[in-house]
Amino acid sequence: MPSDVFTLASGTIPLLVSIPHAGTDIPPQIARRMTPAGLLRADTDWHLPQLYAFAHEMGASVLVPRYSRYVIDLNRPPEDANLYPGQDTTGLIPSDTFRKEPLYLPGQAPDDAEKAERRAVYWQPYHDALRDELQRLREVHGRVVLWDAHSIASVLPRFFEGRLSDLNLGTANGEACAPAVQAAAEAALDGQSDFSHVTNGRFKGGYITRHYGRPNERVHALQMEMCHATYMDEPAPFAYRPDLAAKVQPLLKRLLDAVVKAAA
Repeated sequence: MPSDVFTLASGTIPLLVSIPHAGTDIPPQIARRMTPAGLLRADTDWHLPQLYAFAHEMGASVLVPRYSRYVIDLNRPPEDANLYPGQDTTGLIPSDTFRKEPLYLPGQAPDDAEKAERRAVYWQPYHDALRDELQRLREVHGRVVLWDAHSIASVLPRFFEGRLSDLNLGTANGEACAPAVQAAAEAALDGQSDFSHVTNGRFKGGYITRHYGRPNERVHALQMEMCHATYMDEPAPFAYRPDLAAKVQPLLKRLLDAVVKAAA
């Protein structure tokens, strides 16, 4: 589906891989008001479309935004409610980085009118496409799995203590998918020893997982939050590491195969 704000490659199996934080573009009218830390875009889910390239080859639909999460966070609710009450998080229109560095130069942060415009221009089209593709796949196959793919720095004291597990599966505490689907993913994770993992730990699934996961309607949603270090260099310039990626990609493919089969 052509769009100025996202790319959707439609597939043939009941699986949609959403990668909402992979965008890197920042419109010039926003970029000129940002700090160097903002323009660095360190909190991007770097290279995930490349890492998950096999997913479309196996028949999955893949949805990827064009613009950075610093423009708008596609995995936050439109009303900007905190998904983790009592814990520090960044919002729908972030004002700082994960390291609490300001994104905007003094006096240059967006006002309410600009925030509303960003929701309409960037957030809504992505979610319209996500909803429509889920509906299409469910109508064709009778069920669909939504895999929301993310990655993050392995050490971020703002959000968690110590080093994060390599692979963090989130299902909104089991509410976003059927028990058999979660169990299939956990079995694939338990069946390997190369990567540490946890289910519904610090990351239980963001807005996309929680909002679209409706197992009673045969829409099963899971979020995978990976450490950057599993497939790339964490320090700038954030280089992709094919040698590391080659080790984790087979496991990711097993995970996708397992949840699609379990959903059937």
